[in-house]
Amino acid sequence: MLVDAGLSRREVTKRLAAIGEDIGQLDAILLTHEHSDHTNGLAALSKGAEKPLPIYLTHGTAPCIDWSESAEPVLEKFQAGIRFSIGDFDVASFTIPHDAADPVGYTLSAHGVKIAIATDLGYITDSLRIHLLNTDLLMLESNHDLEMLRAGPYPWSVKQRVMSRRGHLSNEMAAGFIKNDLDTRVSTLVLGHISEHNNHPALVRNIALKALDGRALFTRLTVCEPGAQSEVFSY
Repeated sequence: MLVDAGLSRREVTKRLAAIGEDIGQLDAILLTHEHSDHTNGLAALSKGAEKPLPIYLTHGTAPCIDWSESAEPVLEKFQAGIRFSIGDFDVASFTIPHDAADPVGYTLSAHGVKIAIATDLGYITDSLRIHLLNTDLLMLESNHDLEMLRAGPYPWSVKQRVMSRRGHLSNEMAAGFIKNDLDTRVSTLVLGHISEHNNHPALVRNIALKALDGRALFTRLTVCEPGAQSEVFSY
């Protein structure tokens, strides 16, 4: 399964090949929301698929995407908050606070392992804390450094949007979650969706390590650099 499709088909193909996977073996795409950095490659992936490639997305997200360039996409629409199955995976969706039509995050569970993906959120909601419990691998947003964002090149209106409760999670907010709410079961914490202009991986790592310090957890921290392919996580 592929979660979101912001990269081109060529780039997805290249990155899958780099880890020994064939793009023709994709069985489904899960969309979190309609913003272009999550859907840019959707039409090409749909058109070039060797077999029907179902796209799972919420009822609210579906009409916000231009499907004219997609080859009769197979849309599996669902209500945010429900659970469903794809192959061996139990997939749970949950609403996230972001400035999109009907955005969601996901947890994927199979064979006793649970993975959670939570990016593009303005703050950590109480329901999100519940969904992230009992997780083995968590990918969490650590989008921006507040001072870099304030001094950065974005127009003030965009800065306000990023900092809002329907924007993106700052390093400080991600660290607050790590310090106070990160489940002790999490063995791997992946911090991603890092801004190229308003953040730096070293800042993300330092503030996250400080948050982990003193909790006596055996959590492994990985920071995903913008534009770079991460390592493969196996369970």
